[in-house]
Amino acid sequence: MNRKRLLERFLQYVQIDSTAVEESGKYPSSPGQIEIGKLLVEQMKAMGIADAVQDQWGIVYGTVKGNLPDAPVVAFNSHVDTSPETTGKDVKPNVIENFNGQDVHLTGDPTKIISTVSCPELAEAKGKTIITTDGTTLLGGDDKAGVAIIMELANYLIEHPEIERGDVRIFFTCDEEIGHGVDHVDLEKVNATVCYNFDGGGQGDIDEETFSADMAVITFTGVNTHPAYGKDKMINANRAVGHFLAALPAELSPECTEGRDGFLHPYVLDGGVAESTLKVLIRDFETSKLKEHAAVLEQAATLAKSKCPGIQVNMEIVQQYRNMADGLVNEPRAVDFAVEAHEALGRSFKRTIVRGGTDGSRLTELGLPTPNLSSGQHNIHSPLEWACLDEMIAAGEVGIEIVKRWAKA
Repeated sequence: MNRKRLLERFLQYVQIDSTAVEESGKYPSSPGQIEIGKLLVEQMKAMGIADAVQDQWGIVYGTVKGNLPDAPVVAFNSHVDTSPETTGKDVKPNVIENFNGQDVHLTGDPTKIISTVSCPELAEAKGKTIITTDGTTLLGGDDKAGVAIIMELANYLIEHPEIERGDVRIFFTCDEEIGHGVDHVDLEKVNATVCYNFDGGGQGDIDEETFSADMAVITFTGVNTHPAYGKDKMINANRAVGHFLAALPAELSPECTEGRDGFLHPYVLDGGVAESTLKVLIRDFETSKLKEHAAVLEQAATLAKSKCPGIQVNMEIVQQYRNMADGLVNEPRAVDFAVEAHEALGRSFKRTIVRGGTDGSRLTELGLPTPNLSSGQHNIHSPLEWACLDEMIAAGEVGIEIVKRWAKA
């Protein structure tokens, strides 16, 4: 892997503002995602990827041609958007070579310090090259680290035609951060046996399980009157929401769960006396338990109705994504070859679970087995975000070894 070129790619990508905008009603939700996609197509064509294209949805596709026509097609994916939780405008990346492993005081905001206490992996990056923000924006390593890794991986394969391989498909999605990354992916265009999503933290993680996820949208409908004359007339939707929330078991909250525990997470509340809408995230590694968690919400709704006579409660369950493990069992080589790639490089690795979801969750559910791999990200979605160039290089090397293994499959 070309270290200098990989770093240059990453620095170029993070300085393009491609923040996802949840309220836009468009796909992609921000013009910066189109901008970076156009740049990627230009760079892909310059390196010799003749079929590089950005479709009407801003999704970028391209193929690194193989030399084994009968070998399985391997795909690599990452997303170009960044989190709306912290601004991605005017990112000023700071490159620190031969890092000393100590706390980093960010230059743009003296109150912002990346601490080895709160982020122990910072000390483990001693002697390596890290990239930080200046403390006023996020960095965008999630997932422009993945984008840069895949672009450099593709460039490396083109420069090394002696590596035996089938076709390697690369594609970059939009709006992953707001839950729409796979909405418009053309799986017929991808046409791959397996995919690997470079969107994980640190180094050496092979994410093979995610949450299964639903969302409950619960609408409480009451009756509003002037409060001075509300006796026996007013039915306060907000009060019903209070009873509903109080009935949810504390042990099922995110604050009280970890590891393989599922949870119920009320995270958005909007409304007034006449009507109030509550959104609740339902999460568990066992897909079958989602119905059990939904039943808990039904019980809380029944209680709220008993406490507030006349209140109307309507609950809609929206399916979001499913545990990638449910689909990966159908193609065990997807994870096995990732394990073998690390072993061939003499690298330590962990087969891990994700208390969340990835584009890989949806792609696997749709029939394209897609484990998630590390890409050198740390402290994501934050002005304290940083990335490690050495870990990005390691990720690209793992990708090359994966390609070699599928060539022999």
